[in-house]
Amino acid sequence: MRHHIGSVSAFAAAALIAGPVFAQQMRAAPPPPQMSRADMNFMKEAATGGMAEVELGKLAQQNAQSDDVKQFGARMVEDHGAAGNELTTLAGNKGVRLPEQLDAKHAQLRDKLARLRGAEFDRTYMREMTKDHDKDLKAFRRQAQSASDPDLKQFAAKTAGVIEQHDKMAHDIGQSLNAVGSSHRPR
Repeated sequence: MRHHIGSVSAFAAAALIAGPVFAQQMRAAPPPPQMSRADMNFMKEAATGGMAEVELGKLAQQNAQSDDVKQFGARMVEDHGAAGNELTTLAGNKGVRLPEQLDAKHAQLRDKLARLRGAEFDRTYMREMTKDHDKDLKAFRRQAQSASDPDLKQFAAKTAGVIEQHDKMAHDIGQSLNAVGSSHRPR
């Protein structure tokens, strides 16, 4: 019994000594910075939109008739995949959990496009890409100006430049498809 009391006392003394050290270590690791609701919402919407661009780009590579549309789809997979990886890292550093699957709106568009082939796919896909990149460019430019988180502001500004290129490409390809009335480029 005496031995048991001695070990309990030793444990209590160690806990009293270690307590402040442990508490100090807990304070040394700062919690992830708090992000504004607007910044978090932007990150989540950007993640969902980027996932959709990748999935739709893969469909373009499979279902498109036009080589330009197929190449555009490949570019979407590459660029939006890279931006998605960067955003995932940024979100993880900020303690923000991003969606891992498409929302209903994007899933519905994916399913619609998955049923199309050839020239019909080309026109529909490029029309959607033009609308989407017009909207995304505005959102990323706005976030690059107004984000409260400096890292997110930098990400939005950098990504806006890439989206601007995509937007121009989408408009150009869409116009060329409509100019000839099919998905074949003029020779």
